[in-house]
Amino acid sequence: MSGGKPAKAAHIGTTYTPPHQQSSKQIPAFVDERPENLDSNQINILVIPDKFKGTLTAADAADAIARGWRSARPGDTIDVLPLTDGGDGFGEVLSSLLQAKAKGVKTIDAAGRPCNAVWWWQEKSRTALIESARVIGLAMLPPNQFHPFHLDTFGLGAVVRAAAEEGTKHCLLGIGGSATNDGGFGLARALGWKFFDSDGQPIEQWTALATLDRLCPPRRRRWFRSLAVAVDVENPLLGPQGATRVYGPQKGLKDFAAAERCLRRLALVVKHQLGRDLARVPGAGAAGGLGFGLMAFLDAHLERGFDLFARHLDLRRHLRRADLVLTGEGQIDASTFMGKGVGRLAQHCRLLKIPCLAFAGTVVAQLGPRRPFREICALTDLTTLEEARARPGCWLAQLAARTAGRWPSRPSACARSL
Repeated sequence: MSGGKPAKAAHIGTTYTPPHQQSSKQIPAFVDERPENLDSNQINILVIPDKFKGTLTAADAADAIARGWRSARPGDTIDVLPLTDGGDGFGEVLSSLLQAKAKGVKTIDAAGRPCNAVWWWQEKSRTALIESARVIGLAMLPPNQFHPFHLDTFGLGAVVRAAAEEGTKHCLLGIGGSATNDGGFGLARALGWKFFDSDGQPIEQWTALATLDRLCPPRRRRWFRSLAVAVDVENPLLGPQGATRVYGPQKGLKDFAAAERCLRRLALVVKHQLGRDLARVPGAGAAGGLGFGLMAFLDAHLERGFDLFARHLDLRRHLRRADLVLTGEGQIDASTFMGKGVGRLAQHCRLLKIPCLAFAGTVVAQLGPRRPFREICALTDLTTLEEARARPGCWLAQLAARTAGRWPSRPSACARSL
């Protein structure tokens, strides 16, 4: 797919660079420049998609959308900002924003297998970026090989220690995409917390937490001056909307009652012994209760992942410079509007009266007349779901090109179409 002369350069984030000029893992640098003598018919496009889970990273999705749009409208300015709301890709996207350097640490994954994890370090601000999916992510495990009762967050502890030993003052931790459902029990153990039953016997597996009687805290309980945890859901720890019942099935969990008993007992002991009633806090159920554990054992503050991203990016300033925003994710459904990044972005655009188009692999949401998107375009409008998954970048570029070909030429027309 080719497209005429290069677009004029007006960098809200970064001007699109053709794939053959990029490395496979490159995320564009973020600069802030403006063009001179813009063509009155030119539209300033902000491309800011999240990942298409299981097929495209946020950066790859942004590349495909920009490539397709440019092929149909080579005169438009196309600026690229991959989006993250705390899940897979959190570290890669934010490290580019903050110009943080990658560091490695040896640890274990959710199943206890040795692995080399990466985290990122911004020396000037002494800020660490940690993405839990790089350590205990579901995508790191072969499907249907490990029982969820045998998975925990222990391996994340080595990354926290490595960041602290580097001299980190501020830590940003994204916890989406986890394979675990242990309420942060494994991480707490890795950082020195001890758990005992009523007989004084140590508890070493989270599935025995139903017998928990008391906690023994470590000498060191605070690892950073501040620990902001990016969550992409607002579920509580327990109940029908809690970690186990909502997200357990996608991790292979079937015995909901047993898992719920363990997390309920953990929450009760934390409440009585530490004086912290955290089970109902929005986001406590994120990442199988890891949100709860980080608050209880590391004194973390939970923050919507999109809000954290927007704050570090100064997103509103970028949005005000755009005539049209292009976003997307693998599937648009009801959860898109329950704190997920793409839904939050669309709401921001609506408040600023900027049209926002969404691209998705599939769309299963029933949207009313007040939907925040100007339009939603699905890959399944062009091809089968199987083919879309086989060649997602190609089909996403084609979908963007088709959409661009029928879009109004002038920014004023874009605004009127809201």
